[in-house]
Amino acid sequence: MSTVQQPTAGLAGCHLVAFPRIEDRRGNLSFVENDVHVPFAIQRVYWLYDVPGGAERGGHAHRDLQQLVIAMSGSFDIVLDDGTIQQRFHLNRSYCGLYIPRMIWREIDNFSSGSVCMVLASKPYAEADYIRDRDEFRALTR
Repeated sequence: MSTVQQPTAGLAGCHLVAFPRIEDRRGNLSFVENDVHVPFAIQRVYWLYDVPGGAERGGHAHRDLQQLVIAMSGSFDIVLDDGTIQQRFHLNRSYCGLYIPRMIWREIDNFSSGSVCMVLASKPYAEADYIRDRDEFRALTR
């Protein structure tokens, strides 16, 4: 069983999280629990679906919000940037998520047909938490 890793600053704080898998010939089951698989209490859950071919999502950072992103169906890539280093992650398993701490720029692309991206978030939606200008983000991370 995966346990919570303590948040770390920058891209070093981003990591894959493996969820429990209960395998059964009738179909498999995975789950996620607060403070066991994620280092925050889940305050919001949302998902992206029916993303047109070639479209990109994200293109922002969060001042305080933490997220755990899961490919519930299909696959997609997430490009993370801490202002110094960029790293691309390919998500394609519903039993594995990507933890993204605060102050990490994210872009999501390369969506496969029928993909579903589920996001577990540490706070409810707040527009003031978003940094949507990349130059502003870079200035804040210097």
